[in-house]
Amino acid sequence: MPSGDNIALFSKCQIGFAAIRTRRELVLKHITAAVWGTLVTVGMSACLVPCASAQDMPGSPGDAPARAPGSKLDRVEIMGKQADNDLRRRAQIAKQVYGRDELDKYGDNNVADVLKRLPGVTMQGNAPRMRGLGSGYTLVLLNGDPAPPGFALDQLDPAQVERIEVTKGPTANQSAQAVAGAINIILKEAPKSSQRDLRLGMGYSVDRPTVSGGYTLGEKWGGISLSFPISVFEWRNQNEATVLRNTPGLDGLPARSDQRDTQFNHGRGFNLGPRLNWKISDDETLTWQSFLQKGQWNNRSSYVRQTVQGQPSFDDDGAYQGGWQNVRSNLQWVNHFSGTDRIELKAGFSSSMGSFDGQTFRQGAVQRSVLADNADLSATQAGNYSHLINDEHSLTVGWDLEWRQRDEKRAVTEKGVPQIAEFEGQPFGARIERQALYLQDEWEISKQWSTYLGVRGERIATRSQGNATTLSNTSTVVTPMWHLNYKLDPAAKDIIRGSITRSYKAPDLGALLARPSLSSLFPDTTKPNTELAPDRIGNPALLPELATGLDLAYEKYLSGGGLISVGVFYRQVNDLMRNVTSLQTVGYSTVPRWVSQPVNFSKAETAGLELEVKGRAGELMPTLFDPKLALNLRGALNYYQSRVDALPGPNNRLDGQQPWSGNFGADYRFSSVPVTMGGSLAFTPGYSTQQTLSQSLDQGRSRSVDMFAQWVVSRTLSVRVSANNLFPAGNESLALAGANSSTYTSRLGRTSFNAGVEIKM
Repeated sequence: MPSGDNIALFSKCQIGFAAIRTRRELVLKHITAAVWGTLVTVGMSACLVPCASAQDMPGSPGDAPARAPGSKLDRVEIMGKQADNDLRRRAQIAKQVYGRDELDKYGDNNVADVLKRLPGVTMQGNAPRMRGLGSGYTLVLLNGDPAPPGFALDQLDPAQVERIEVTKGPTANQSAQAVAGAINIILKEAPKSSQRDLRLGMGYSVDRPTVSGGYTLGEKWGGISLSFPISVFEWRNQNEATVLRNTPGLDGLPARSDQRDTQFNHGRGFNLGPRLNWKISDDETLTWQSFLQKGQWNNRSSYVRQTVQGQPSFDDDGAYQGGWQNVRSNLQWVNHFSGTDRIELKAGFSSSMGSFDGQTFRQGAVQRSVLADNADLSATQAGNYSHLINDEHSLTVGWDLEWRQRDEKRAVTEKGVPQIAEFEGQPFGARIERQALYLQDEWEISKQWSTYLGVRGERIATRSQGNATTLSNTSTVVTPMWHLNYKLDPAAKDIIRGSITRSYKAPDLGALLARPSLSSLFPDTTKPNTELAPDRIGNPALLPELATGLDLAYEKYLSGGGLISVGVFYRQVNDLMRNVTSLQTVGYSTVPRWVSQPVNFSKAETAGLELEVKGRAGELMPTLFDPKLALNLRGALNYYQSRVDALPGPNNRLDGQQPWSGNFGADYRFSSVPVTMGGSLAFTPGYSTQQTLSQSLDQGRSRSVDMFAQWVVSRTLSVRVSANNLFPAGNESLALAGANSSTYTSRLGRTSFNAGVEIKM
């Protein structure tokens, strides 16, 4: 019999979330006013803090050197030698740059842990999100090209990365699929001298320690230089979950259940990132860059189940295993055949493959078996020609071609019988072909004014096929872009940036596949399922979202290397894609079933305020800290609002966009010993989202606390220890469908500890 404690716990969860929903709108009005007032006050105060110390002398380190004729075409090569803030300050568009110092500081085992500390970036699982927007709005690039499907940021060693660049607006020479912005991960460059770096690490989260390591070989022979980094990794994680359901049960009558889940996953893999540079002459270079990522994983889930009322449906225990492989290779040829002309040609291919098989168990017997594999193949070819006009205009015209194909095959059986006979084991595929032409002009109007004008036109053709059915769709997207910069002083210590752009979000290839996937809670197709446990199917007719955006920002670069930035943004989105659940008559069932399907749902708009501060404590707050104190501070506070036109307020926000987020950190270098210690906190509050007219989601707060210590033993030896997700907090959510159907979920992760040593040979 169900216990009174469980019934009380479930009721309290529902009452608590309901109370939050009714109170939140009253509180948000006061919070909104307070946040805006605080941000404006802090931003204005911070900008005025060290006015005396920020005044620039002609010979100060921050002064920009005079630009020689023709140097504009060599911008990438020249900028590669600058500090992070110099790269950011000289950029024609709003850009944040994070080089080796930031990547090395915490001793992270993977790039995903680096990204979650960056201003304006939050992590949803292992995928980065900018400006609080969900999947597909943030463009992830690998060396300037879109990352291959299945690319695992949480399995990429930071030692294989040269730097990370975060841009808030699209540019014509890259894909315009950057509604929220783009994160460009630039892999390790070929060295200018011999290099031997060895990294060894050990971590612990659950069960037993894990090991990791990497080795970078760098050599140079005349005009040829080679970098060959390799890394191996291993992980072991455990999560605890509680799921309380108040939904119709197996008999269609009201039911309640209490389910506790222990999820354990582990795996291993390796990365390779060889790069070969050949300087054919002073004007001509050839670069080959490849990347290989391969690994395997295992997941197991076990449940403790309790019936509170009726005949609820429970998840089954499960055991799954699989593997993945990403391969990418690119060739780039650059020729500066005159002082004012430059041509660049690029070609590449990538292959991403994954497979898994697993079983679920009920009362000790196999209930369901799944065998699946997928493959993504792509080929790209691009080129551009640049011409410098009167030392003022860098005019570029180029093209970008891409072909990408995804093929999937999956077989699901229930007690040895195919789940949906006409679909199981059948191949499904989707294809995207893109052809783009672009034109851009980087114009140095004067010593204080500069602008970037660009336009990109893309033709996007999609094709979905399966079960003897083929559906095609073609769309054209034209994305004009204008970025304008004004330097308040000749040394570019104070910059105002503005942008008006268009960008788009293309449907994911997986979302185009018209193959149904049954609800794991209600796999019997002779019976109905529920609105909160729907079947899923793709939509081959999806159109890209098109967004028009405005960005304004003020950046102040302090003399000691600090930075203060305040920005606002606005996006208007047409043809918004969203998963909508509806009751449908389907061919694979004898009764109507609830089905979740992506559709072009509505128009929407979003706006926000972004504040970023970083630098020495004595420079940011000279009245509180000694200027010589080796304490660095950094912080970011972001406020977001959004509205989906097709839904009533007050919580008709875009999926996954929190009302605000904060990121704060500090590090201190001891004077008596060569040790640096620091930590960071990333936080997002709870919020509600009206997803459809009948469904809503209440998302609980999220918190991540990381700490590190680094001991520089010598010029060639350093040791780091770190802890990620200290004081873990449960991630709670409550999904509601109508007044009498809800699912409450709480998930709790674990702290991971890591220690590593780096040896420069």
